[in-house]
Amino acid sequence: MTVVYEDNHVIVVSKAASEIVQGDKTGDTPLSEIVKQYLKEKYHKPGNVFVGVTHRLDRPVSGLVVFAKTSKALTRLNEMFKNNEVKKTYWAIVKNKPEKDEGELVNYLVRNEKQNKSYAYDKEMPGSKKAVLDYRLIGSSTNYYLLEVDLKTGRHHQIRCQLAKIGCPIKGDLKYGSPRSNPDGSICLHARYIRFVHPVSKSLIELEAPVPDDNLWNGFVMLKEKE
Repeated sequence: MTVVYEDNHVIVVSKAASEIVQGDKTGDTPLSEIVKQYLKEKYHKPGNVFVGVTHRLDRPVSGLVVFAKTSKALTRLNEMFKNNEVKKTYWAIVKNKPEKDEGELVNYLVRNEKQNKSYAYDKEMPGSKKAVLDYRLIGSSTNYYLLEVDLKTGRHHQIRCQLAKIGCPIKGDLKYGSPRSNPDGSICLHARYIRFVHPVSKSLIELEAPVPDDNLWNGFVMLKEKE
């Protein structure tokens, strides 16, 4: 992980694709514990360190994760995430070019707990939740396309599922139709930007996460910088 921003109430880190935000059945050390350890060592704190989880990123996804350092910040951030007051923008690399260069996707997602997978439908289904995102094509290479995605709702595997529904599975995402996995087990989905009003000071926080350090991601960044 890389620390992108920190103050008395909030710490924002950029996570690697292999890291989990919260403990799960794998028993691997979650990011929340790594952040606790980091704060403990940095400030020589005895005893327990408070770190509150405000939202999650799927394990194979990289990018920005916001943690609360105080219970006051946690309560407010939880409310903000629930009310969609935190603006999150993702970058996704896909093999197929979408039919339109930009658009809004509206689907109804049904989550299958056993498969840990969501299914997208065009109309409401029993147990479905409405999922809305905006996407636009912002780059292309010889074999791949870079999409910028603005989430309007926060559903299980939403971006992965909705992009697959329009025939654009994310590179490396076998679960949603990518033909091949990435060597490191990641998928090419990155939480690139985040914008929110600070839960305590009320100042506007805008942050960007560096992309994963590989040739494909770096190539797209270089293309963007040339524009």
